[in-house]
Amino acid sequence: MLKQVQPVLAFAAAHLDEDVSLRTLAGQAGLSAFHLHRVFSAAAGETPKQFTLRLRLGRAAAMLLTTGDSVLNVALSCGFQSHEAFCRAFRRRFGISPSAYRERGFAGGADRAKAGGHAALVGSIGPCLRLFGIRENGRSQKNDMAYSITKKTISPQPVLVVRRRVKPSEVAAVLAEVLGHVFGYAQHNGIALAGQPLTRYLEWGPGLWTIEAGLPVTAHTAAASDEDVRVDTLPGGFVATTTHAGSYDKLTDAHAAVQQWIEAEGLIAAGAPWECYVTDPADYPDPSDWKTEIFWPLR
Repeated sequence: MLKQVQPVLAFAAAHLDEDVSLRTLAGQAGLSAFHLHRVFSAAAGETPKQFTLRLRLGRAAAMLLTTGDSVLNVALSCGFQSHEAFCRAFRRRFGISPSAYRERGFAGGADRAKAGGHAALVGSIGPCLRLFGIRENGRSQKNDMAYSITKKTISPQPVLVVRRRVKPSEVAAVLAEVLGHVFGYAQHNGIALAGQPLTRYLEWGPGLWTIEAGLPVTAHTAAASDEDVRVDTLPGGFVATTTHAGSYDKLTDAHAAVQQWIEAEGLIAAGAPWECYVTDPADYPDPSDWKTEIFWPLR
C-alpha cells in the first residue's frame, strides 16, 4: 500500500503551490479518486485534503519565521488562493494570526543556520509523520545484515518527547500519533527543529514497553504548557552506535547486536538506548532503503 501512495505523497509535497486536488493526485497515481482516497487514508492516517492542508500550513509557518516574504506571498507560495482564506486556515491551525506568529518569532531565538535547518526539516519530516515505525503488514523475513558497531563521543541533545507505555505491537500506531503531536507542538510554539524523529526505550519487557518519542530541537525552550510534551536531553558522552538498513520490523536485531558488542568489549551500558530515523519513508517507498541509527549510552 505504501508503494502505491508514496508517489502521491512526494508529488503533493513538491507541488503545494499548484493544484493538488484529489482528482489531480488520483491522476498522478493512475487510480480512481475513490480508490486513491481509500488507500491514501489507510496508509497515511489522514485524507489527501487533510494531508495537503497540513503541509501547506506547515510550510507557511516555516516561511513566516525564515523569510521576509509578505503574508500574501507566503499564502500564494503555499497554494492558498487568497490572503483571507490563508489567514482563516492558519488561525484555525495555530490559534494565532500569521502576522502575530511572525512577530513572535522563534522561541528562544534562532540564528540563520538554525532557522534554515528548521525550514528544511519541516519540509522533509512533515510528509512522513505517520510513516515512521510502520510495519510491513506483520510479515517476518530473515535479517542477514551484519552490523558495524563503533564507540564514539556525542554531545547532549535537547529534545521534545512524549512518553507512552505500549504493547510492542502498538509501537507503530503510537509513533504515528505522538510524532505528529510533537511536530505540531513545536510549530505551534515556534520551536526550531534540529534533527530527525527518534524513539527512546526506557523499559523493555515481554508485555509492555515504556518509550519516549519526539524530535531534537535547537535548545531547551519554555513554551505553552502541554500535559504530554516535555523538554528533555539525550545524554552526551560515550555511546555504542550502529546503522540499521531496512524495515523497522528488524530494529530489535540491531539493538541485540549492539548489546552483544557492548558485552564482548567489556563495556557497560548506562541508560536508555534510542534510535533515530535517518531517512524519510515518504521519499523511499522500498523499506530496504530505510536507514535508522541506534545509540546505546556507555558508562
